[in-house]
Amino acid sequence: MKRLSGVRLQVKDPERLAGFYADVLGMEARAEGDAWRAGYAGEDADLILLPGGTQAAHSRDERYWKIGICLPDLDTACEHLRQKGVEVSAPHQFRDIGYMAHLHDPEGFSIELLQHDFLGSRQDGAGDPALPLGGGAHVGQVTLRTGDIAAELAAHADMKLLSVQDVSEFGFDLHFLAYTNETPPDPDLQAVANREWLWRRPYTTLEFQHIAGAALRDSPAFRGLEIS
Repeated sequence: MKRLSGVRLQVKDPERLAGFYADVLGMEARAEGDAWRAGYAGEDADLILLPGGTQAAHSRDERYWKIGICLPDLDTACEHLRQKGVEVSAPHQFRDIGYMAHLHDPEGFSIELLQHDFLGSRQDGAGDPALPLGGGAHVGQVTLRTGDIAAELAAHADMKLLSVQDVSEFGFDLHFLAYTNETPPDPDLQAVANREWLWRRPYTTLEFQHIAGAALRDSPAFRGLEIS
């Protein structure tokens, strides 16, 4: 079966950025010619960092948004980052979606940290303070923005839609797709019961933030997905 194995980003300094992902976020990094690949061991997607980019501010009207890193213990992960001198937002439960925090890498790309369990549901001892981010981290999402979700679903008809999440008070909804034969525990794809299950998947989902009718511009750094 196919899998979402990488996201290609054109960056200013691939080696330095790969070092951040390795030293701070606990990924493995290796050179691939002039590019660098950083990722966790497992079936989730890697970051493929291509040379030739320029460091610039990223805006909400760009197609590319972020990666999401899912992990067992968000509080331990945030404490690890603070000890490394990395600025990270305070962990919070965002609606009935997840317990999360946010940061930026040295070139300004957004990273979301998303706990497997909702606030108050985490088991004791889920994280190990001796490990980067408390251990167990994986790239759970690559997130793109779209103004036309119907077109995206048609273009990715070989992927399975696993979850739809309504965030209408913020002007968007979320759709999560993956190459998988798995079926969510609740057949209602909008069911809250599917969300903690989704954050535990070992593979990377393609997440669309759907802002109906939005006119989005191509992200200068985003060079597409690697499917293998």
